[in-house]
Amino acid sequence: MKIAVIGSTHAGTAAVTNMANMYPEADITVYEKNDNVSFLSCGLALYVGGVVEDPQGLFYSSPEQLRSLGVTMKMQHAVQEIDTARKQIKALNLVTGEEINDSYDKLVMSTGSWPIIPPIDGIKLDNILLAKNFNQANTIIEKSREVKHVTIVGAGYIGVELVEAFQQAGKKVTLIDGVDRILNKYLDEEFTDQVEQAFIDRGVELRLGETVTRFEGENTVEAVVTNAGRVETDLVIMCVGFRPNTELLKGKVDMLPNGAIKVDDYMRTSNPDILAAGDCCAVKYNPTRKAAYIPLATNAVRMGTLVARNLIDPVMKNVGTQGTSGLHIYDLNMASTGLTETSAQAMDIHVKNITINEKHRPEFMPTAEDVMLKVSYLPESRKIIGAQVLSKADVTQSINTLSVCIQTGMTIDELGFVDFFFQPHFNQPWNFLNKAGLAAAETRKVELV
Repeated sequence: MKIAVIGSTHAGTAAVTNMANMYPEADITVYEKNDNVSFLSCGLALYVGGVVEDPQGLFYSSPEQLRSLGVTMKMQHAVQEIDTARKQIKALNLVTGEEINDSYDKLVMSTGSWPIIPPIDGIKLDNILLAKNFNQANTIIEKSREVKHVTIVGAGYIGVELVEAFQQAGKKVTLIDGVDRILNKYLDEEFTDQVEQAFIDRGVELRLGETVTRFEGENTVEAVVTNAGRVETDLVIMCVGFRPNTELLKGKVDMLPNGAIKVDDYMRTSNPDILAAGDCCAVKYNPTRKAAYIPLATNAVRMGTLVARNLIDPVMKNVGTQGTSGLHIYDLNMASTGLTETSAQAMDIHVKNITINEKHRPEFMPTAEDVMLKVSYLPESRKIIGAQVLSKADVTQSINTLSVCIQTGMTIDELGFVDFFFQPHFNQPWNFLNKAGLAAAETRKVELV
């Protein structure tokens, strides 16, 4: 059996590692455009900020490790064409210029995503950079050494992490986003207000609700112009989101409107001999029970592992995702799972919400930090559909617990009586998750009166 794998970051590396162990007689060939595999882009800002001193720690595999499993690694090879009818691949060696033709029995698409590059006037000026892979991270580090003012466009996770990194490095930092608050896809306003204030308190300029209209400069960027003003700057980093890398299969397999490949519960595309995993494809989103584009490394490694399990026969279903994620900014720890109140409204889904403010452990302890938890649930079934937490204490694992609650269909009322341990070092006699469930039950009593 000949297996071709296109792309080897998270999903591809997981698929290849598992396939090499499960099918030792298979002929596995990986085509990868970069000179590395498995880069943890979620650590990019930590690397740029100097928290991670040895970048090798951001790789959990290597071409050499995969070769040791008997895999043929075509590094710095770009696949240019896939003939799905003949099961043939045409690739280009980016170093020598040599063209390669290959065939496959099974094809694994793990081509990932690429930063969105808006068609803004002047975007090709020098010192306007992207933040995704290892080479781009090194470019950011090199270019930022001598600059004084860095402008970040896009207030998602990578954008705000880079803001923190550059502010702590002593740079003047401006953050621009077209939405009127940061992290709007992950947290509701009462949470993002606190993170925004943390930036403001440290001198970060927030230009929210502003749209970039052009970049100015001779050869190198000198200013960012928005619909509300002008920002003189030395360096711009674009962090406005990601798009799936799926042009090779356009019109050949079913896709979402944004180009994300549709897969079934067993990671199979509409072509029975092509499987897909990671940021290039859609995933089952449990809060809505629909396919959604949620590019996260956690989703990618699970999907890649499932590709290996289901390569020949469908044996293990994908249980889906809640889009669970976490973030640490300064002394604030935050995490979310499922739908927020904001995202539910955008999808026209009616939810109820319960918000509690508690101490993370008894106040007789030397320290007891504030915890804000918000849980969203469906009004009729009372099933939990989303949650968010923020605290100076690291209580983010509570969101992993609530992710399981969403996946298994737990109700907000049941949450009030889940068995959680008590130990004064860690929590209260009634865990704050329990208290959210109990508070929702009290709210219901009032509604029924």
